[in-house]
Amino acid sequence: MKNTKELIPACIETPRVATDAVIFAVIDGALKVLLIRIGRGTYEGQWALPGGLVRMDESLDRAAERILSEKAGVDGIYLEQLGAFGDLDRDRRGRNVSIAYFALVNGEEYLPHTIEYYSDIAWKDVSRLPELAFDHAKIVTTGIDRLRNKLGYSNIAYGLLPKEFTLTELQTVYESILDRPLDKRNFRKKIVGIGLVKETGKIRKSGPSRPARLYSFADRKPKMVDVL
Repeated sequence: MKNTKELIPACIETPRVATDAVIFAVIDGALKVLLIRIGRGTYEGQWALPGGLVRMDESLDRAAERILSEKAGVDGIYLEQLGAFGDLDRDRRGRNVSIAYFALVNGEEYLPHTIEYYSDIAWKDVSRLPELAFDHAKIVTTGIDRLRNKLGYSNIAYGLLPKEFTLTELQTVYESILDRPLDKRNFRKKIVGIGLVKETGKIRKSGPSRPARLYSFADRKPKMVDVL
């Protein structure tokens, strides 16, 4: 068998391969995405998703994990591929194709930080995004669509909540993502009825508010379930 390198004529240019990550969290009742602000170069001052080029000695998944760790200080989260983005004009600096990834985190559990090349890192409300570099606005929109769709047929919401939570907090997560109110009684009846969550036997008491029962997800691994 011939060496793969021999099958590619030296005169043919090929695009570079990058990965970008759409990391969502629900913070203060709003769906947010993690962005970094570029500190210098062609896109200086613009916000972007954490991303970078894939090295020759690493897989796409490993590249996404490394880049998130280096550029956002986020480690050990579940990532899934969102899609490939390869418009010819997506990067003014040269031709590249991005394999985007998608993930959900509990925003209270992470303190994102970035490297010197970037001037800032922050959670931004998806309904009030700043102008984004490259085609990252398109990637974020695709990520929101994926999240909303999966919310209806999977237990994916577990990634946005702590291990123990109230049903009000769970409903807030769903409403923040769907961008619409849900009937409280019907929502709770469905969530408990399908076994998505279970009671922990604990009660949360905070101030003058009525004590609230604490729940946990029956399974904190991705699985199919008819939620909505």
